[in-house]
Amino acid sequence: MHLPFSLENPATWTGFLLPILGAAAALAVGIFVAGLAQHAVRSWLPRIGAPSMVTLAPLLGQTVRYAILIVAAITALGFVGVPTTSILTVIGTTSLALALALQSTLSNVAAGIMLAWIRPVAVGEYIKGDGVEGEVVEIGLFGTRLRSTSGLYVFTNNNRLWNGPITNHSREPHRRIDVDVTIPDSANISRARKTLLAIAAHDRRVLPDPEATVFVDGFGTATVTLKMRVWVKTPNYRTVLRDLTEAAKLGINRMLAEGDGGVAEVKEASDPHVALTGTQAPDLPASK
Repeated sequence: MHLPFSLENPATWTGFLLPILGAAAALAVGIFVAGLAQHAVRSWLPRIGAPSMVTLAPLLGQTVRYAILIVAAITALGFVGVPTTSILTVIGTTSLALALALQSTLSNVAAGIMLAWIRPVAVGEYIKGDGVEGEVVEIGLFGTRLRSTSGLYVFTNNNRLWNGPITNHSREPHRRIDVDVTIPDSANISRARKTLLAIAAHDRRVLPDPEATVFVDGFGTATVTLKMRVWVKTPNYRTVLRDLTEAAKLGINRMLAEGDGGVAEVKEASDPHVALTGTQAPDLPASK
């Protein structure tokens, strides 16, 4: 086998080893700089202060990293004598072939760019879309990372989110809470309504506008269903839903235990004839 250098003559090794060492150095520096640049972009952009930068930072960081790696690879090939024009031709041909073979992957990249640009979701928001839900942790080039309310890691491709409906539980500043209370049909509906309205008025987290309402929402076998409807700030949704559900049950139980009379106080009581359920929704992450 013919070697490009003579083993007996170390002087001939220089012309062979220097290009290889140069290529290796170019790759090493490129990998280091790419990682450093990605980290810098992801760390610096959120400091600008705009909420969109927190969402865009991972996507732009990955883009910068891959761009630097491509430049490093081209530089390394140039060191070993591959002409730049040939490299660009190969890259163009390869890119076309990959584009045809990896259409779904490229559509994920496009979807990730659209998600980050149009921002139907943002980092820190709780979303539900196409069978997945959770708090958005990161929107990347190929997929989006979520964290479920139970702390599970959820990964979904960007195309799946972009092509389906997205319900954002955190975007609007206010959210409505519905609490359904089922009472015996022999109970005083007017007193029950006053009791529930007093409970809502007692909670300072309940917004005065729109005002709290209580109305008959349905009938069952010897029962009447009342719906207590209030509005709260979105970060308070989870805790207010939980507290109002408990307070409503205790208040109605107290009212039934007292019989006819004034509006009941919110105190613990027990009555097996009262059934109460809250309109459930995903637990939202605590406000930051």
